[in-house]
Amino acid sequence: MASAIQKITLSASRDIPFNKLLLSGCNVRRIKAGVSIEQLADDIARRTLLQSITVRPVVGADGQETGMYEIPAGGRRFRALELLVRQKRLAKTAPIPCVIRTDGIAEEDSLAENVQRAPLHPLDQFRAFLALREKGQSEEEIAAAFFVSVAVVKQRLRLASVSPKLLEVYAEDGMTLDQLMAFTVSGDWERQEQVWERLQSSYTKEPYVIRRQLTGGCGARVGQAGRVHRRGLRAGGWHGAARPVSGR
Repeated sequence: MASAIQKITLSASRDIPFNKLLLSGCNVRRIKAGVSIEQLADDIARRTLLQSITVRPVVGADGQETGMYEIPAGGRRFRALELLVRQKRLAKTAPIPCVIRTDGIAEEDSLAENVQRAPLHPLDQFRAFLALREKGQSEEEIAAAFFVSVAVVKQRLRLASVSPKLLEVYAEDGMTLDQLMAFTVSGDWERQEQVWERLQSSYTKEPYVIRRQLTGGCGARVGQAGRVHRRGLRAGGWHGAARPVSGR
C-alpha cells in the first residue's frame, strides 16, 4: 500500500508595524550591489511594496518572544522603508507585509532568498518594454521603472525587427544575444531566416558575419523596411507575429 504524501505547511504571513522590525546580523548580503536604497525607496513610494519581508520573532533571555521581529532576508527593502520613514513619507507604525519564519536557520533563509532570484531574460525584458511603450511610456520612463539604462531599453526594443522564429531560437539557447542583435540591421524576416539557415553549415557565426550577409557588407542600417507590426510579440509568444511592412 502506497504511503500518503505528506503535505507541507507554508510559513504564516501578516502585517507587522514597521517600528517592530529590526535588521538581523544573519543577513548574508554585506556588500552593496544593484539598485541603490534611494532608488528602491522611490520605487516603493510609487508602486508600494511588491514583495513581503521574511522575519523571525526575537526571543528574550527568558525564551519568550519580545514582540519584535528581526529581518534575515529583505534588508534592502527594510532600509528603503526606513528611509521613507525618515523622510516622513511613511508612518513609523505603517503595517508591513511579512512572512514569519520559526523553523530552519536564519542564514539559510537569507542565502536562499538571494541565490534563488533569477534575472529577467532579455526577451522577457523586450516584451515588457514593448508593452509599456505601447501604453505611452517613453524610453526614459521605462528605463527608470526597470532600473536599467536608456541604452538597454533601446537595445531591447530593436528586437521588434527580428523574426519571431529567430527569437524562439534565442529563447531556446540556440544563439547568443550578440548574434540576435546582429539581425536587427534588417527588418526582412525572410532574409534573416535564410541567413541563419545558411550559417548552420558555416564554421563561423560571429555577429559581424550576420550583419555583413544581411547588408551586403555595406553596413546599412535598417530604415523604413524595418518597421514592423507589434501584434503577436506579447503574451502570445513569438510565432504568429505580422511580417514587416515594406518601405515605399
